[in-house]
Amino acid sequence: MTRSPPLRELPPSYTPPARTAAPQILAGSLKAPLWLRAYFQGLLFSLGCGIQRHCGKVLFLGLLAFGALALGLRMAIIETNLEQLWVEVGSRVSQELHYTKEKLGEEAAYTSQMLLQTARQEGENILTPEALGLHLQAALTASKVQVSLYGKSWDLNKICYKSGVPLIENGMIERMIEKLFPCVILTPLDCFWEGAKLQGGSAYLPGRPDIQWTNLDPEQLLEELGPFASLEGFRELLDKAQVGQAYVGRPCLHPDDLHCPPSAPNHHSSQAPNVAHELSGGCHGFSHKFMHWQEELLLGGMARDPQGELLRAEALQSTFLLMSPRQLYEHFRGDYQTHDIGWSEEQASTVLQAWQRRFVQLAQEALPENASQQIHAFSSTTLDDILHSFSEVSAARVVGGYLLMLAYACVTMLRWDCAQSQGSVGLAGVLLVALAVASGLGLCALLGITFNAATTQVLPFLALGIGVDDVFLLAHAFTEALPGTPLQERMGECLQRTGTSVVLTSINNMAAFLMAALVPIPALRAFSLQAAIVVGCTFVAVMLVFPAILSLDLRRRHCQRLDVLCCFSSPCSAQVIQILPQELGDGTVPVGIAHLTATVQAFTHCEASSQHVVTILPPQAHLVPPPSDPLGSELFSPGGSTRDLLGQEEETRQKAACKSLPCARWNLAHFARYQFAPLLLQSHAKAIVLVLFGALLGLSLYGATLVQDGLALTDVVPRGTKEHAFLSAQLRYFSLYEVALVTQGGFDYAHSQRALFDLHQRFSSLKAVLPPPATQAPRTWLHYYRNWLQGIQAAFDQDWASGRITRHSYRNGSEDGALAYKLLIQTGDAQEPLDFSQVGRGLEGSTSTGAAGLLGPGLQPSLPLQLTTRKLVDREGLIPPELFYMGLTVWVSSDPLGLAASQANFYPPPPEWLHDKYDTTGENLRIPPAQPLEFAQFPFLLRGLQKTADFVEAIEGARAACAEAGQAGVHAYPSGSPFLFWEQYLGLRRCFLLAVCILLVCTFLVCALLLLNPWTAGLIVLVLAMMTVELFGIMGFLGIKLSAIPVVILVASVGIGVEFTVHVALGFLTTQGSRNLRAAHALEHTFAPVTDGAISTLLGLLMLAGSHFDFIVLLCGADSAHAPGPPPWTRAAACAAVHPGPAATGDTDVQGKPRGPESTSSTGRRA
Repeated sequence: MTRSPPLRELPPSYTPPARTAAPQILAGSLKAPLWLRAYFQGLLFSLGCGIQRHCGKVLFLGLLAFGALALGLRMAIIETNLEQLWVEVGSRVSQELHYTKEKLGEEAAYTSQMLLQTARQEGENILTPEALGLHLQAALTASKVQVSLYGKSWDLNKICYKSGVPLIENGMIERMIEKLFPCVILTPLDCFWEGAKLQGGSAYLPGRPDIQWTNLDPEQLLEELGPFASLEGFRELLDKAQVGQAYVGRPCLHPDDLHCPPSAPNHHSSQAPNVAHELSGGCHGFSHKFMHWQEELLLGGMARDPQGELLRAEALQSTFLLMSPRQLYEHFRGDYQTHDIGWSEEQASTVLQAWQRRFVQLAQEALPENASQQIHAFSSTTLDDILHSFSEVSAARVVGGYLLMLAYACVTMLRWDCAQSQGSVGLAGVLLVALAVASGLGLCALLGITFNAATTQVLPFLALGIGVDDVFLLAHAFTEALPGTPLQERMGECLQRTGTSVVLTSINNMAAFLMAALVPIPALRAFSLQAAIVVGCTFVAVMLVFPAILSLDLRRRHCQRLDVLCCFSSPCSAQVIQILPQELGDGTVPVGIAHLTATVQAFTHCEASSQHVVTILPPQAHLVPPPSDPLGSELFSPGGSTRDLLGQEEETRQKAACKSLPCARWNLAHFARYQFAPLLLQSHAKAIVLVLFGALLGLSLYGATLVQDGLALTDVVPRGTKEHAFLSAQLRYFSLYEVALVTQGGFDYAHSQRALFDLHQRFSSLKAVLPPPATQAPRTWLHYYRNWLQGIQAAFDQDWASGRITRHSYRNGSEDGALAYKLLIQTGDAQEPLDFSQVGRGLEGSTSTGAAGLLGPGLQPSLPLQLTTRKLVDREGLIPPELFYMGLTVWVSSDPLGLAASQANFYPPPPEWLHDKYDTTGENLRIPPAQPLEFAQFPFLLRGLQKTADFVEAIEGARAACAEAGQAGVHAYPSGSPFLFWEQYLGLRRCFLLAVCILLVCTFLVCALLLLNPWTAGLIVLVLAMMTVELFGIMGFLGIKLSAIPVVILVASVGIGVEFTVHVALGFLTTQGSRNLRAAHALEHTFAPVTDGAISTLLGLLMLAGSHFDFIVLLCGADSAHAPGPPPWTRAAACAAVHPGPAATGDTDVQGKPRGPESTSSTGRRA
């Protein structure tokens, strides 16, 4: 191992190690701590000397390794899926999502495209025919969007979601319905005839003009077609859905419209309708029974009179539903329109995305700029496009930030004396950190950690500030090498003095980010892991490669080459050095001599024979007394920095070949030593500082009570975009969220009907659930199913009473009566599906059809007595369990509109079964039962969710309802965006406290292990805890809400705050003298690098302030306004006031020698 510096080369302030450390070791008081510290610093010394000897090789291999890792960025994957970013893997919500996707597939049933209209003048009433006319103009423009892809034209009618298209036996009617069946569009225009204009379907019948919804009267059409086709079943279907005259029976917004139908209520009066009255209670689609759009879905900012009548509103909203890519693919698979293009699901997704982008573009351009109304359009595709574009690395901002850092590092490290200037070192250090950051991110990509907006927008600048801090630390320490240190040991001596600080702070930074990974949000967990890896790569670069750069620069300085332009020699060959007084035989230094510094003009050249650098001193020397020291001899340190020597040289009368400018006399170390430290270390100043920061802590505790949970969606969408404007308006006027209560498998639905009804009732009673109108039944599949059974039971009873259904035949009965007949004879037994056990009693005279005609050939004439004694729904409102799954098959096949309105999404789906009243074969009588259900859902609407507390209350209520149902044997869970993105707040504060506590404990252990002083480690942890409380309190005063992102910043700031505490504490700990002297030394040698590091980090944060994301700007503002913890001078005062260590002697350094204050240097970091 390379030898350590000989004692004769140490400054006079150091006491020979053998005379101080040995008695302590022999006494056993500090034996283990001194041995461990000596061993660790010896390793650092050997490392530095080895790097200096092989600096060229280390630099080449280091750059090669980091460059190879940086190539991993080519494999980076940027995640923009919100579910993947925000839902914790393995969590309750993640398991529920997995179950849903396992049963229903990866995609939702439909996607929503929205139009939101507000008045340009805030607060203006929008319920006027003119405002509705502008809304119609925008919606009509959007509904006419067409895109051309794969040689085909795609319009809304081809790709929209259509709810419950019925199957009709009549081919002509089926084709007409397929063309005419309307898209699902939730719009306030549906209250008026103009709502029909948004439906683009049309059909043709001979002798009639093209049939469209603007001129279609279904009742009149059925009357005209009745003589030519049997449409009884279709007529019953329309009657059940309460279609009536559809749109032609609704008032016209503009009665003077030439196409306004005569059947419109205001056609003849030509009076404009009362918009508020028409919209009161909501609107209906073409079906009054199954398509009811509630007011809250259509109107925002509503105001009512004391009687509850709608008076005014400030916003209108229309929602267009499109098919999912899988549905679109299945719909056109095998169709003649796509047979020649190799139709695939990827192509379907491309068609939908292109249409959505065009939809948003045209809708936003539909109204002129001088219109009184403004349109906000939104689609999931455009939001994904925005998030993806802003998740990409901003090359301009990254380059600008790094160029700014390069300029600062170069300027701050330049000196007038080329032998002391390190501008090129600053440039190389920043470039090295940039390479280390790229290599760390490349390693993350190779490890499969996905990138997100936080990675690309924040991490490059945060890592730059952290890495450059250590660069400043080593550079400052390298220029303040101990006098007399051999040239070949300069790097070893530098790492020996500063390596412990770099290792300690880097370990704490990595630990902080790893603790932040405890936050159960995938996006933030990925960011934390990436930050920990990047900090690790930066640490390796600074500890191994940057010393090689310093070693190469040392050769330049001794060769008197110019800084930056190292190819040119310096015109100045003189340098100012310090002549140390010689020790006497007993190793003491006369007091008078020790207080003098000799400054001479020396000339350096290299001997060709020995290849050694030789310094030639002139025979004359001028001794200059040291400047006045406010602290007297107590603060004297002959081992001062080069800046002090340059300041003294200005006062010499010996004319040197190169003179420093007057501005070189002042520097941060000089300011800290002669102005700041004497002021701060006065007793009353200490008291004032401690009182002030105690008051700040108390104020922060109050501010912590003001912090609320939450992160608005507008904060994670870049401001200035049209999507941000839409979300802002929607958050203000509409707070509805569509959710579902999912019931799983694992229990018997048929025997758990009462528990299912109770679960629905408990969920409906939650404060946040929007109740249905008093005139409308609950929108659940079980209610629709039961009501449908009761309807066909009533039809059967009526047919039976009137004799249309007899003991021998149901052919004369209604369609519903025949369906009920078939259900009533089912047994639910696979071996004997029909019950013919008791037949033939009290038979009336046979009709011409006979029982044989009813039951089919091979079956005996019979009639179950259960026809008149059995009911499809009992008196308690429950379906007989043996009929439950067979009735489900019939309902799904016979009531498509009711099924679509229920949004049941059954899995496994019930089998298709076609009812034909005139088919009396035995096979037609047997109804295949549906398989036991494993997935079904009840839809709900949540309202009034503005604050995070509202979401948390709704989530807790929903979870409690599901837990109570679980006790009754029903397995259920809530589903929807509130449960995806707000469930994190149920345990967010607990995760935050857990992460901070674990991190503080880890920090204490690491500091106690490396500093070998539990008191100092405890003081550091106390200051870090104060810093966390203060930063948390500032969040409360600034109105920054607590979410996963601030939690990560807070946890990370604890580790970054170690930068401000460890170096000051270590400087105080390893310095000799009284408490004031040790505090002054710590300030002198940490003030400059801490300030440089703080400014460099601030420059990185300034680039973050240009982010398009509001939450990043807010957090940067908070972090810039508050350093992570009390500043260094507060900790120095605290150390001087309360540190329990000895006042006369400091802890000893490696080899047993006491460490001077110059062995500690620091840079500042901000969260």
